[in-house]
Amino acid sequence: MGLEFIDRSLRSTGIVLLVFLPFGVYYIGLYPTLAIFSGCIWSLFNLIFISAMVRATIRPEGANKMKTIGLALFKFPVLYLSGYFLLKIQIFEPHFLVIGFTGLFGIIVLRAVGRLISNVDDHTTKSIQEVK
Repeated sequence: MGLEFIDRSLRSTGIVLLVFLPFGVYYIGLYPTLAIFSGCIWSLFNLIFISAMVRATIRPEGANKMKTIGLALFKFPVLYLSGYFLLKIQIFEPHFLVIGFTGLFGIIVLRAVGRLISNVDDHTTKSIQEVK
């Protein structure tokens, strides 16, 4: 698994979120669905910024310090302050926000378990055994 796993997980989460939206409004209501949606969007942005910071920091030619500092100066105050305000909104119940915050993590775990069960990464093990 490489960095493309993160990109595919972000896309998968976005698709699942869009499919969830109309069903969530119908079955659990507008504000709980918006809370889950907002929490999941927050976690998507969080992972995008973490991924960008890792890509700017860990590079063969060395770290891009200015880009890393710029991303950190935006990510930590703006993103976490917006997460705090999401938790302070009275119409959003905190447990629905937590479901949204952890939605991306759940999809990443399910994708990793699916890769493990389907032996997608088994070709590397076979090629190592063939060399021996």
